[in-house]
Amino acid sequence: MTSLIAGVDEVGRGPLVGDVVTAAVILDPSKPIIGLADSKKLSEKKRLALFALIMQNSLAVSVGRASPKEIDELNILHATMLAMTRAVEGLNIRPSFVRVDGNRCPIWDYPCESVVKGDSLHAEISAASIIAKVTRDAEMTELDKLHPEYGFAQHKGYPTKAHLEKLAEFGPLAQYRMSFKPVQQSLLQRDGQLAGN
Repeated sequence: MTSLIAGVDEVGRGPLVGDVVTAAVILDPSKPIIGLADSKKLSEKKRLALFALIMQNSLAVSVGRASPKEIDELNILHATMLAMTRAVEGLNIRPSFVRVDGNRCPIWDYPCESVVKGDSLHAEISAASIIAKVTRDAEMTELDKLHPEYGFAQHKGYPTKAHLEKLAEFGPLAQYRMSFKPVQQSLLQRDGQLAGN
């Protein structure tokens, strides 16, 4: 019996809007996927091609998430741990071991190790990073279609200069993380403007 190692990674701790998205992947040792790497170092075209290969050739893939409301209630670290737990528990095969990208594992009953820069070191974490990033980017593109004035398709919710300008101009949507400082500042500015009118 080969050991079933799940790789886990997250995308979306830094953005001001949307879910934090995590993925858990158990690769099939008999179907190696060439070109796996940290999703941030791959072009969008390459990520999409690898996403399809991972979905086709892995033993198990699961996506977990925590909502902006959960992020506001728990804080981003604990919400990320919750999303990782949901991803692993969503696998249709129970892993014998879990490798998590970063410097800590969630509190769970799986044998686990955390690996700093694991998405560059372990194929199963690279695969998880690609699944999580492609999933979250697609959600930001969908949000962009609903609210094109914010430019979500370009900045994916991260606090770029252009995004902060749009946030100041239009204010936060319901999908924003209200506990994040730039969002709070935009609310204060708008309240001040309304009070001044």
